[in-house]
Amino acid sequence: MAGAGQGAAMRWILRVLGVLAVLVVLGAAALLLIPSDRVAALAVGQFEKVTGRKLVIEGGVTPTLWPVLGVETGRVTISNADWSEEGPMLVADALAIRIDANALWGGAVRITGLDLTRPEILIETGEDGTGNWVFGGTAGGTASAGMAGADTPFTLDLGTIRDGSIGYIDHSTGRSVLLTGVDLEARLASYDGPLDVSLTAESGGEAVALDLSVEAFRTAYEGGVSPVTLSAQAGQARVDFAGRAGFIPLVAEGALEADLADLAAVSALSGTERPALPQGFGSRSVQVAGDVTLTAEGSVHLRKGRVVLDGTAVTGDMDLLPGEDRPKLVARLATDALAVAEHVAGGSGAGEGGGAVATAGWSDRPIDLSGLGALDADVGIRAGSLALGPVTLAPVAARVTVDRARAVVQLDEVGAYGGTLGGQFVLNARDGLSVGGDLAFRDIDLQPMLSDLTGFRRLIGTGDLTLDFLGAGGSVDAIMRGLSGSGVMNLGSGAIEGLDIAGMIRTLDTGYVGEGQRTVFDSLSASFDMDGGDLFNRDLLMAGPVVSAEGAGRIGLGARDLEYRIRPTALRGADGTGGVSVPLWITGSWAAPSFALDLEALAQENLKDEAKALEDSLKAKAAAELDQQEGESLEDAAKRKLQEELGQEAGGLLLDLLGGGN
Repeated sequence: MAGAGQGAAMRWILRVLGVLAVLVVLGAAALLLIPSDRVAALAVGQFEKVTGRKLVIEGGVTPTLWPVLGVETGRVTISNADWSEEGPMLVADALAIRIDANALWGGAVRITGLDLTRPEILIETGEDGTGNWVFGGTAGGTASAGMAGADTPFTLDLGTIRDGSIGYIDHSTGRSVLLTGVDLEARLASYDGPLDVSLTAESGGEAVALDLSVEAFRTAYEGGVSPVTLSAQAGQARVDFAGRAGFIPLVAEGALEADLADLAAVSALSGTERPALPQGFGSRSVQVAGDVTLTAEGSVHLRKGRVVLDGTAVTGDMDLLPGEDRPKLVARLATDALAVAEHVAGGSGAGEGGGAVATAGWSDRPIDLSGLGALDADVGIRAGSLALGPVTLAPVAARVTVDRARAVVQLDEVGAYGGTLGGQFVLNARDGLSVGGDLAFRDIDLQPMLSDLTGFRRLIGTGDLTLDFLGAGGSVDAIMRGLSGSGVMNLGSGAIEGLDIAGMIRTLDTGYVGEGQRTVFDSLSASFDMDGGDLFNRDLLMAGPVVSAEGAGRIGLGARDLEYRIRPTALRGADGTGGVSVPLWITGSWAAPSFALDLEALAQENLKDEAKALEDSLKAKAAAELDQQEGESLEDAAKRKLQEELGQEAGGLLLDLLGGGN
């Protein structure tokens, strides 16, 4: 139920009972002279005058005078606020009030018994925040915070409710709570002393129990703060509190221990939907311990806190702040080991690691991140290790912010696969689901990382990888099939397992694959673009002691296949020249790729080489015949040669002409 409403409602209910007690005193005394039905009518009139509400007593009034002054009635009904459409505020099959006559003669009101049989109590908050427990004022009564009788000091030996129901409706939020089978006992030995209340009931089919002790009743009743102990249980969930609290408005501070193993029962009792918490973050169980503060504004603050979510313990300080659309969690947390659910989407496929992904494919189970919209957040966390399914990161320093179902994970200091990981990762569940990130891996051991994430184990090496990516879809499979982005990879010395490229080139045999085969390299670099779930690379460079290579092609991230062409060169001379080069096609699935030497391309390249050699030979011969000079093209040399020859011809003709003239 709403905290402030409950506190104010309880205070006014006590005032109503106080009014009834005073009326009992007056009525019982009047019984000496006036018939009981007349007394009932007087009590009804006085109650309506004071509260502005109608009191209906059915079945008459049965009095007792000595030594206990009391009244027992039949069915009792108290009307609701005039704005309510939910029916009476209180209906009870019977009401009994007993007061110690001796104490009354001494000026004290000692209520020895107050019993409500099968009452139906309705507490409401209107759309404007007004409670139906507010009497007097516009309702027509004279009740006020300091009205005579309502705040007269009294004690209560025992007050009971048997087989009742208590309902709460908040018309401003639509929340509603219903307790049925309510059995309640209350004791107040001293007006300045403790009020002890015990209650059992049911809510949503779950058992509810409460034990409350308000150590300074007068202080709390008058709006102050009193020492309080509380033990409550709903289903399998339990809450224990020891500290101080006030009820108008509802405020508290003290030591809290809560085991919210039954979130459904807790949600039913609070009039809210069960929160859709992600696996690993409280979907199965939530335990909380620490020093808690509840403010009048509705914010909750936990200090020196310890929270256990699905078996994972975190410590630190947390603040849950109310918001217009949703609450916001601000926290700074630390943990030795944090394990996030291995199967975010459920079932097999993505996240299982090893060869399962390579052979079975990505999971097509729907990913449910509806819990991201439950609250906003700004959470800083330090963890000795963080397990994300098959991936373990250690240590971890990160910050998670959530705004309207969009989560940004900023990785400040993360150890991963022998190196470090930095950057940010985004989960956006505002309209469908999209994921993105800008990540930088440094000195990463690539083989275990690729094995954990994709099931691909063939590439061994240590180096750097930068990755910018974006994907959208309702499952891991859909995201991988639509992935886009870019990246750069630079590795030091390493190897390609299951493939002996040098052996293939020497023998022109593609059988050099499988267990025990390996191609060693000194360095490997590549940049790539991603679009539509495919990775495209055009500049692979590999340098090694035996084989060097260039490569380009497509790797299907969604379909888990590839079409890739490598041009390796082996058996180079000591000066790095020469050698044998044979193009190699790698196609098929990640799990079972096919290898084929591109002999046709090799033949075409050889023909091109022969044609190039012939062209070079002819050019050399022409250059010699034309007496090609340095820096002069063959075309210019030919023109020069022609001009020289034409010049010589013209000169001879001119000499002949001149000689003939003599």
